[in-house]
Amino acid sequence: MKNIIYFNPSDKTLFDFGRFEKSLNQYAKVPADEIKTALKTLEEYENLHVSRLIELGIALIESHSDTATAKKYYEDHEQYFGERFERLRRITGYLVGSLDRWNDGKKAEEAARVKHSVNSSIDDAVRASRLEQQALARNIAYAAA
Repeated sequence: MKNIIYFNPSDKTLFDFGRFEKSLNQYAKVPADEIKTALKTLEEYENLHVSRLIELGIALIESHSDTATAKKYYEDHEQYFGERFERLRRITGYLVGSLDRWNDGKKAEEAARVKHSVNSSIDDAVRASRLEQQALARNIAYAAA
């Protein structure tokens, strides 16, 4: 691992172990030999995005401290991960991220739809019982097969 890329390939800088170690030790006391061992998994790469180092740092901090400290480390370095993507789902024929802009009729249609399970570990009797309970809760006629 030689170069760290922050936003564009043109802004790459040489990796500085001391700087990385100092950054981690602000959050938790991580031994240098353990950091070096973790970095060996990245040796094959000549260029590496900084977000990969941050993910590695989160794991190291969490193993030597707690989840809250690792979350704080992530939040302090979150700007290097770039833009977040909104989750899209297909609901009643539309690709949507959220239902915020839907009118009352479309929201009612979404609430009344039957959600099907893909969990095959539930036997048919339990699945039929759950579907019937969903239908009764929404005042929809349900005929079990």
